[in-house]
Parts: sequence; C-alpha cells; structure tokens
Amino acid sequence: MDVPVWIWLAVLGAIVLMLAIDLFAHRRAHVIHVREAALWSAVWVGCGVGFGALVWHYGGAVAGQQYFAGYLIEKSLAVDNVFVWAIIFTYFAVPRELQHRVLFLGVLGALVFRGIFIAGGAALIESFGWVLYLFAAFLLYTGYRMLRTRNDHLNPEDSRAWRLFRRTVPMTDAFHGQRLLVRRNGALLATPLLAVLILVEVTDIVFAVDSIPAIFAVTDDVFLVFTANAFAILGLRAMYFLLADLMHRFIYLKVGLSFVLIWVGVKMLLKIDLFYIPTSVSLAVITTILTVSIGASLYATRGQGRRALAEPTDPPFHVATPEETAMLEPVFRRARTTAPR
Repeated sequence: MDVPVWIWLAVLGAIVLMLAIDLFAHRRAHVIHVREAALWSAVWVGCGVGFGALVWHYGGAVAGQQYFAGYLIEKSLAVDNVFVWAIIFTYFAVPRELQHRVLFLGVLGALVFRGIFIAGGAALIESFGWVLYLFAAFLLYTGYRMLRTRNDHLNPEDSRAWRLFRRTVPMTDAFHGQRLLVRRNGALLATPLLAVLILVEVTDIVFAVDSIPAIFAVTDDVFLVFTANAFAILGLRAMYFLLADLMHRFIYLKVGLSFVLIWVGVKMLLKIDLFYIPTSVSLAVITTILTVSIGASLYATRGQGRRALAEPTDPPFHVATPEETAMLEPVFRRARTTAPR
C-alpha cells in the first residue's frame, strides 16, 4: 500500500488518543473484574477489526487479508504472552489493583520496541533479500521448539533479567502503591513494581522476536505490519484480566501456535523463489489452526471454571505498611549531606 504521511500521522494520533483514554479510565488503582475486562476487550477488538475493514475498503481485498492475517498471528501469540504475565504477577504476588499500571506501561514500551523491530526488519529485507531465508528458518525452528516445550512454563526466579536487576539495582522489599521509585533515608530505591515492569518488557521483546518475522511472512507492507501489531497489542491489558484465570483451559494453544509459526515459515520459504501462497489461503489456514486448537482446548477442559494460579506461600515482596510509607521522602528531593566540620 502506498500510504501518505498524513495517514501515518493520523493512525499514530489515534493510537496515542486510545492510550490516553485507557489511562484516564484506569487512573485510579482498582481491581479489574471479568465484566469490565470483557467490555474493554470488545472495544479493542472492535477497533482492530474496524481498522481492518477500512484497510479492506480503501486498500483492496489483498491488503485487508494481509492485515487480518497479521492481526490474527499477533493476537494469538499475545495470548501465550498473557499467560507468561500471569506467572510473573503470581510469583511476585503483585496486588491485582496494581497490575493494570504495569501492563499499561509495558504495552507502551512494547509499541515502541515493535516499531523499532519492524523498521529494522523492513530495512534488512530491503537491503539483504537473503535475510528472508534466515527469517523462514528461524520461524520453523521456533515452531518446532514451541511444540517440544509446550508443557514448560517460565520460572521468574531463573530469569536472567530478574537476577541482573536484583544484583545491580537497589530495591525496597515492599510495594508502595503504583510507585516505581521511592526515596528512603536519602537513597533512591526501585520498588518491586519496577522489577515486574522490566520482566514484562523483556518477555514482550522475546515474543516480538518470534512474532515480527511471522507477520513479515504474510505481508512486507510496513504500514500493515505496524498497524496489525499495534491494534493487537492495544487490547493486551484487557485480555490479560479476561483470560489470566483461564490459563489451565488452553491446553492445546501452544500446539496451535507452533503450527502457525511452522506454516508461515514454510510460506515465507516458498515465497522467496518457488511459489507464492495466496493471502486468502494463508488467512484461512491460520484461522483454522487457531480455531481447532482453541476449540479442542475448551472442549477437553469443559466444566472447569476460572482458577487463579496458586501464589507462593512465601512471596518475595509484601505490600508496604503505613509505617513504611511514612518513612518515604519526595523522590525528586536531593539527599541532604552533612558538611564536614
């Protein structure tokens, strides 16, 4: 698609506006219940589908199909990312009313990093056509690895990012509301919420390494790649609160995602020199794989209700007491030093 600059600016402005609306709606820390999460999920999915309809109308059927194929890939991979977030929040015993702020900032960072990765990927493809072979091989390997490790789960304690953060950043052992930094006895300290935000950001970057090559397999249009990513990511916060307690029911999701990655890897490999698989066929295959894997999961676990992950008996952090909060000083006040006599 030949997209003029003003459309890019309009789309970016709309994304910023939606983020501002979401931040204003959740400016106060509170527990987000299923009904509210379902409503917001419907809003974000409606925005994504509505934008896809505009692309289809003004850009043509092929562009519309490419957008929806990319949107489905990003959305489905995001569900697996949501379950990783649930493990992180549970391990650190993050109060539910504080989780939205972490996710909002995490999604904001994800949009920035995805934009950088997309620009970098497009530049590599344009300058070095052979990089598509690497992307295809990487997708095939990632799909195979996901299939083999489908029953494995992240252990935050073993995360290199967490160990590095804990070793290098002074940190308090208590959550202080939505604060990421606090000052105590003149020392600036990170709160556990900042550590959790870093882990959420790192996991999203890892997922982006898988998802960006995958979406380039269905379209090399940078505008479609970015917008499909952006609209899929915007709904992640609501999706988390809607699906986090249903993690135990999506038992075949990783199997489906692994086949999606293998499929797009094969598509990219064939596209280079041999045969171009029409986008309509690719969209149908991706939709079928995801529908079957999700449907089979829900059928196999029918009768099971919502169930939160079990929190550790001895969590590494706690919620600050009023006495601990009273000891805090303004973050941006310089620490006083005593002049030598």
